[in-house]
Amino acid sequence: MSFEDTMLRRARARVSLLVGLTMTGLLALGAAISYVALLHNQQEQIERELSYGVVHGTINGPPACSWIVLSDGGRIDLGRNPPPPGFPLRSAIDAAALDGQVHSDKVDRNGTTYYVRTQPRGTGVVQAVFDARFQISDRRHLLAAFLLAAIVGLAAAALTGIAVGRRAVAPLAEALGRQRRFVADASHELRTPIAQVHTRAQILARRAGADRADYDRLIETTGRLGEIVDELLLSARLAATPVGRHPSEPVNLALLTAQAVDCEADRAAEQGVQLHMTVPDTPVLVCGIASALRRVVGELLANALTHTPTGGRIDVALHTSRRGADLVVMDSGAGFDPADAPHLFDRFHRGAGAADRRFGLGLALVKEVVTSHGGTISTDSRPGAGATFIVRLPTVPPQTPRTASIGREVPRETAQRPDRYSRPSR
Repeated sequence: MSFEDTMLRRARARVSLLVGLTMTGLLALGAAISYVALLHNQQEQIERELSYGVVHGTINGPPACSWIVLSDGGRIDLGRNPPPPGFPLRSAIDAAALDGQVHSDKVDRNGTTYYVRTQPRGTGVVQAVFDARFQISDRRHLLAAFLLAAIVGLAAAALTGIAVGRRAVAPLAEALGRQRRFVADASHELRTPIAQVHTRAQILARRAGADRADYDRLIETTGRLGEIVDELLLSARLAATPVGRHPSEPVNLALLTAQAVDCEADRAAEQGVQLHMTVPDTPVLVCGIASALRRVVGELLANALTHTPTGGRIDVALHTSRRGADLVVMDSGAGFDPADAPHLFDRFHRGAGAADRRFGLGLALVKEVVTSHGGTISTDSRPGAGATFIVRLPTVPPQTPRTASIGREVPRETAQRPDRYSRPSR
């Protein structure tokens, strides 16, 4: 999956999550308000019943849930409807008779909750007892209804969030698709005229003889323009095709790395940079597009050469493990600011010292290629002491040379002589 596709999926997921959380929050808020309102109303009802009972000696609630107890001179009258076991509360009756104050108690007993009010009345004390079992049952029924509504609401919120997420991101996906097609089409159409201009400039430069400085600059400029077009075209193709659907084949990453180093050996010698390579003496097979992977190795080498001064050193190593194949390119250049690391793979980002030739597309393209091949790329920098780029790609089981497109064994002298491309500093 391409970087843009990943971002679109994340955007859809975030929109869906936000919509779902919003609807869930509204449901939870409504449930909480309803439950608090119910508790408040029930509490007011219980207070009214108790207040009425201690004044009039009777409670309007169900007879099985309310009782009135009278105490006068130490004699207790339980009335025609005796209270449940444990009542009346004699301690409350004695306290009210002693201090003449109203006493309110809440007692959890017999699997329910009792509210008790005790206060003096005339020469005696009256105690009203109210069983809140029906109110508790109403609360449980309300919570059960809220739970059922929450389950249905969560499902509805999820479906709504997915639908809203798709509709909200659809214009962005369409715009990205148009952008990809435009970049691919424009790059494809520009390749031929740029190649023609580049060829014509070379012909004119040969005819100009000694006075060809302007033609050389023209050739260099058209060459750079061609690089940009190629990078944009490859990037558009990678972005338009999800991971796993690229036309891929087994690629010998060891041989490919050796070839890329060989291509840059002369340039490294001209710049006075020592180039060292260490690769296994057996094929390291990864599944992918050979030209795209060659571009990865070449771009990392070109980037290292751009930032490595004369007398510096570049080490290229390929290691294998259970986690896959690790391609490490380490240089002894100036490195980069760690704060700049998150932006190294952004398009058109240009670090220090890149103004002479780079256009800010190379490393972005490298990441796109690596990601499209199911791999990862990481960086490490030691400011003033160089930078390291590590590409990790999944490997495939070794195959015979007939079935591997670039499955030939790396020449033994190349693998056994890692300093083959070492050049003295100039």
